[in-house]
Amino acid sequence: MTDATLLPFPVLATQGLNLQAIFDLKQLPATVTESLALDASESACYTQLLLIGHCGRQLWQTMQARGMGTDHPIDDLSHEQMAQLFEGPLAGHRYKIIFPGSQSVGLQRLGELAGWHHETPFKVGIHPTWGTWFAYRAVVVANTALPLTHKQAGASPCVDCVSRPCISACPAAALVPSFQINACLNHRKQAVSSCEDRCLARNACPVGSDHRYTAGQTSYHYLQSMAMIRKSC
Repeated sequence: MTDATLLPFPVLATQGLNLQAIFDLKQLPATVTESLALDASESACYTQLLLIGHCGRQLWQTMQARGMGTDHPIDDLSHEQMAQLFEGPLAGHRYKIIFPGSQSVGLQRLGELAGWHHETPFKVGIHPTWGTWFAYRAVVVANTALPLTHKQAGASPCVDCVSRPCISACPAAALVPSFQINACLNHRKQAVSSCEDRCLARNACPVGSDHRYTAGQTSYHYLQSMAMIRKSC
């Protein structure tokens, strides 16, 4: 697990927000900065981007202790923790929370730049240590001058994976010859689907098994996504 004492914001790690990266806004690719949709005054003001995520089970433990009583409890926690960060250790700095929010942000591209994200056959990002058991929780721009974080080193575990258990585990055969999103969604939308509250391909991947979500954590996230899928159909 990530050593909280080595993170820029150890206080966030105590809540389970234990993935943290700091970028210079001016050094980010134009495709990323354009997705932030900052106006001229914001672009002149903000200097850095903070990317916050979680890996493993700690955030879920925080949420279980806190309660899941709102429509978007994890987003609510992320907003609250960002606000507390800028009321406490970063007090006096201006900031804007881009994500969670209505703005579409290239989270996976930011994950690649941080060294967190490599592509998998089932299109969930993978890290050599955490496997696929991590997620993005906040993107914040601020007028800070914090030390920039280094890109985490490590190649994609998929490169040297010969057996590809994820491909054979997919009951929809949605990963061959490449990811077939309609096959995946059609299987998930079946009345009785083995993938309604989990991804069997993801579960079959052995990388980062020590950080694997609990059954309850997995079910919660996949049922949330399933509700969105059904709503959009």
